[in-house]
Parts: sequence; structure tokens; C-alpha cells
Amino acid sequence: MSNITPEIIDHIISQVIADMNLEPCPHCRGEEPRPFSYDAANDLVSFGASRIGAVAPSCPPKYEMARWIDHTLLKPDATFEQIEKICFEARENNFASVCINPTWVADAYKILRGSPVKVCTVIGFPLGATLPEVKATETRQVIDRGAEEVDMVINIGALKSGNLELVEHDIRSVVRAAGRRTVKVILETCLLSDEEKVTASVISQRAGANFVKTSTGFSKGGATVADVALMRKVVGHTMGVKASGGVRSYEEACKMVEAGATRIGASASVAIVSNGKPESDSGY
Repeated sequence: MSNITPEIIDHIISQVIADMNLEPCPHCRGEEPRPFSYDAANDLVSFGASRIGAVAPSCPPKYEMARWIDHTLLKPDATFEQIEKICFEARENNFASVCINPTWVADAYKILRGSPVKVCTVIGFPLGATLPEVKATETRQVIDRGAEEVDMVINIGALKSGNLELVEHDIRSVVRAAGRRTVKVILETCLLSDEEKVTASVISQRAGANFVKTSTGFSKGGATVADVALMRKVVGHTMGVKASGGVRSYEEACKMVEAGATRIGASASVAIVSNGKPESDSGY
């Protein structure tokens, strides 16, 4: 991806917002969507401007970086012993959460009970192509089992087809089902144009999500500094930005934080906060 300048980002944001159909979502009965105007967009992006320029926030030391990390194991062949291991590692290193598949939520909740480490799981993962009602049901099920954060995959096909009403309805369905729990929207940025990344970020904010997230770690690319910076520029200080996919060292994590990330998803979490090497090449 070519270098993104502030001018390019501003142009993309203004063009996307101007082109978007911001009529009330017909599926979102009982809630007024958040109004978006160009002036409001400028307010949103102003906070993120410094993150694109030469001056970047300093990277936290390793012991503080741990609290920014979702310790992740989403492999389909993960075993109970591996889930138990990452839960113990998360407690020992004070990671923000463990991010696991829904089938392991109840087990992780039992292991982590009494610790500050949260249980995070994934919804509509990894394709995002399930129905909104299915994603909402899945969300309620995992929350009942102890999940405190959910990372949902956006309906990528609907986004690329221009069906923005369905995209918003999909996200709102999960946000409503989650109640006060944290919802992160995975954009799968490697499959999107810059304009689509901006659109997805704006809709995620409008639908009430708490974070936008770069990647599942299961597609053809992961997090990039440019994508994190773009997402931060769009959402400003109103949302978190999670960088996931391919972050495997402290130095790489620092680059993401300096670009605007407030959470890191990684399977190499222990290596990131220590001097060790990643144990696997799972790609997440």
C-alpha cells in the first residue's frame, strides 16, 4: 500500500461521507442513528490528526503494553490444554483479555474467574457472512457463558456491494445483543479499498460499536500501520482501534500504537512483552 498522507485521508473521508446514504436505517426501529455531517466528521477526525504526522505518542514499556493486548488463540484445532495455557499466560502477564473461539468461552471464564483478564470471543468468524439474527443469537449465547468482549466480522460482501443498510443493521444487531459489553468490528482491511475502510469505520461508529479492528488473521493480510492510522483518523477519540494479524514483536506493536491502536490482537503476546520468540507462525 502506498504512503497515506493527511491530505489523502481528508479527501477520502470527505468523499465517502458526501457519497454515503445517511438516511435513517429502516432496520433500526426504536433508535435514531447518529447524524453525520461534514462538520461533525471534521470534529471526529481532529483528534487523530497528530497520529498521522511526524509527532507520535511514545510507546508504552513492555509491562504496560501487556494491558493493551488480547492474547489470542483462534485456530480451529486448538485444544483445551492450549486454551488453559493461554489463560494462565494471560493472568501471569496481565493481558487485557484472552480472545478465543466461542466453544471455549465457558472454560476460559472458569479459569480466569477472579482475575482482571477478560474473556473475548469472535462472532460471525472468520467470514462475516452469517445473518444478523444469527450473529445476535451467537452474541447472547457467549455473553451468557461469560464473554465480556466480542469481536464481530463485518458483512464484507454487503459492504463491497454497497448495501450499507445491511452492514449497519448487522453491526447494530450485535451491539444490541451485547448490551454493555465491548463490541469490536473486524473490517478485514486487506479485502477493502481505502474508501471502503472509511465507510466501514464510519458505519461502525454510527452503529454504536466500541472498536474498529483491522483483521481476522485468516485472510490474505493482517494489520498495517497505514490502515491503523487511517481508521484512527476516521473515528477520532470516539472509539478504540485494534490492530490484529501479523503483530509478532514489541517493535511491531509499538508501530501500531504510535499509529493510533489502543488494542493489539496477537498470538505472540508473551514474546511481545518479553525477549522471547513467538512459539508459532499462526499469523495472528
